Amino acid sequence: MQDTVDMVDDTEYDEEEPSFSDPEDFEDDVEDEELMEDILKEKPQEADGIDSVVVVDNVPQVGQERLEKLKNVIHKIFSKFGKITTEFYPETDGLTRGYIFLEYGGPSQALEAVKNADGYKLDKQHTFRVNLFTDFDKYMNISDEWETPEKQPFKDFGNMRHWIEDPDCRDQYSVIYEAGERTVIYNNEAKEPIVSEERSRWTETYVRWSPKGTYLATFHQRGIALWGGEKFKQIQRFSHQGVSLIDFSPCERYVVTFSPLMDTKEDPQAIIIWDILTGHKKRGFHCESAAHWPIFKWSHDGKFFARMTTDTLSIYEAPSMGLLDKKSLKISGIKDFSWSPGDNIITFWVPEDKDIPARVTLMQIPTRLEIRVRNLFNVVDCKLHWQRNGDYLCVKVDRTPKGTPGVVTNFEIFRMREKQVPVDVVEMKEGIIAFAWEPNGSKFAVLHGESPRINVSFYHVKNNGKIELSKTFDKQQANSIFWSPQGQFLVLAGLRSMNGALAFVDTSDCTMMNIAEHYMASDVEWDPTGRFLCTSVSWWSHKIIKKDLKKYSKIFEQKDRLSQTKASKELVDKRRSMMDDYRSFREAAQQTYQDQKSARLELRGGMDSDELDSNVEDWEEETIEFFINEEIIPLGDL
Repeated sequence: MQDTVDMVDDTEYDEEEPSFSDPEDFEDDVEDEELMEDILKEKPQEADGIDSVVVVDNVPQVGQERLEKLKNVIHKIFSKFGKITTEFYPETDGLTRGYIFLEYGGPSQALEAVKNADGYKLDKQHTFRVNLFTDFDKYMNISDEWETPEKQPFKDFGNMRHWIEDPDCRDQYSVIYEAGERTVIYNNEAKEPIVSEERSRWTETYVRWSPKGTYLATFHQRGIALWGGEKFKQIQRFSHQGVSLIDFSPCERYVVTFSPLMDTKEDPQAIIIWDILTGHKKRGFHCESAAHWPIFKWSHDGKFFARMTTDTLSIYEAPSMGLLDKKSLKISGIKDFSWSPGDNIITFWVPEDKDIPARVTLMQIPTRLEIRVRNLFNVVDCKLHWQRNGDYLCVKVDRTPKGTPGVVTNFEIFRMREKQVPVDVVEMKEGIIAFAWEPNGSKFAVLHGESPRINVSFYHVKNNGKIELSKTFDKQQANSIFWSPQGQFLVLAGLRSMNGALAFVDTSDCTMMNIAEHYMASDVEWDPTGRFLCTSVSWWSHKIIKKDLKKYSKIFEQKDRLSQTKASKELVDKRRSMMDDYRSFREAAQQTYQDQKSARLELRGGMDSDELDSNVEDWEEETIEFFINEEIIPLGDL
């Protein structure tokens, strides 16, 4: 310590201390943000909290006696978008002033409220207008002079309905192959399909066409993507983590997505309805199970959609996505419902309850006027079948008449285009296997009976109020009916256990056109023009404990696809090799045959018997046909 002091006292250290002051001509070009960026971020801002405030206009003006009820309604509507920290209801002379201030926990929640609640229809007199509080400065400073708005760049997605202009009226279809790795879009051709677009890893599970074919939806872990146009450009994306199911509105204005991963009590996210054009979320819904998808059923024009819960039928209207008239229909025991394909009419049926008979009700929407009620007795079950144009409704009624063993089936045919909606009844004495309306006509087909004596009957609904039996074919190997989209023709299919038997029928004269078979076929699909029919085989064979279903289903599916693809490739290679060997053998045999021609002429005295035409009058022609073998080659492996 003494040595250190001596060093400080030494004369060689007794110099003037250096100056750290900046010279007079020094210019500091270093900003505070560069030196203390992390600290300045935490500096309180003048507008903190304001960007989390929304202003709601067109709110009912009420007194103190109704204020609490109004607050509950407002809180229920706006708490869907986030936690509300502050509410302020300005008053004048004991009445609210028609606008309120709501503060959310963050700016993103306030922005979500503006996007989804602006235009919300509270009742016939009050439609909310919702804005951010920070937007008011912008609105107050609007110039009195017209300023031409800035043009937004146009996104050209191409012709979204380009296939309609195809001179050969070819439609498109999609195929996923190579264990889901590749997806291809084909233009249909009678000889061989033409590839329109092909991509690898386009989707993670499957694809789905929109009702009119405008969009192709692909599935991803983070959500859904929509593609369209001639080159299938990406049109829109919808973020919904873990999405597994989707549904489109008939008008293609909205898409509904379902994910089992996102739902919470405070923020319903299991089902989300999106606006396709803007990509905005319209509303979220809770959903405990999607076993009966789609949860929502849409009206033909996409203006209304409905869902059924216990003793309740909830009808919503677009674009507000709010309950029609702000309340659901309480229908005790409701079992099923369905929309008319041609009008805003909803039908539902209710089973018997003690002395009250079962009933089928036709209700007009949005007036909720019951235009027809049909009471039914001794009912076991009902099924609702609409004709595609909404001209007829068939209610298949299974009854157990008193004193009669077994179940009897009646078809209650509602004539929707006639006054007071008259009803005709067709009684069937045998069990019903399948029923289907002709899409663009007044005929329907019924499969009835029991195997091996399954019959198909064709009926025609006449204008004079009679239902005429046109024809019955006995002993058909079928369990499904598939009408052509254009009507007249249909296919009777014996799927799965019936080994894929197919019978083609022309219902104009009830003639059997052709009999075919696709062994173990499970699916049948017509193309929209009615010119082509696709049959396919799909079969799940794994038995998995429900608890581990999600974990193992994807693994088994990938293994199945991989093994099938590998087996198919080996089979194709083997067949090609056999065909090459056969061609080589055939060419060698033909050459040997030609080399021996001179010997044959010599043995037969110069008569050339190689040409059949030389003595054709002495020949008798006999054609023998017999079945050799049938092989099925998956399309994606060729």
